[in-house]
Amino acid sequence: MKIVVAALAAVAVASPAFAQDAHAGHAGHAMPAAKVEAGRLNLDTPVEAILADPAGKAVMDANIPQLATHEHYNAFKQMGLRQLAGFAPDKLTPEVLAKVEADLAAIK
Repeated sequence: MKIVVAALAAVAVASPAFAQDAHAGHAGHAMPAAKVEAGRLNLDTPVEAILADPAGKAVMDANIPQLATHEHYNAFKQMGLRQLAGFAPDKLTPEVLAKVEADLAAIK
């Protein structure tokens, strides 16, 4: 199962079109986004938790705008950006991750 999720995440981030996927077989099994206190968002925070926070969403929209609406979002939403970067190093470069990390750390 981990291999399937990893493969889906790799395809998800690598594809240029970012449209949310209903992922019919798993839509009813999604876990709620973790509640994260202000100042606690980082590259290891699940993507869905970052996007659930208005300030975190603003950071993501500014730096990786296509991520929130990616067609395979449901496949990788519980992964942190650091983990996701392993599947899409061309999209989530060290420079992009450093900028996102700094912007997330600045959230009050």
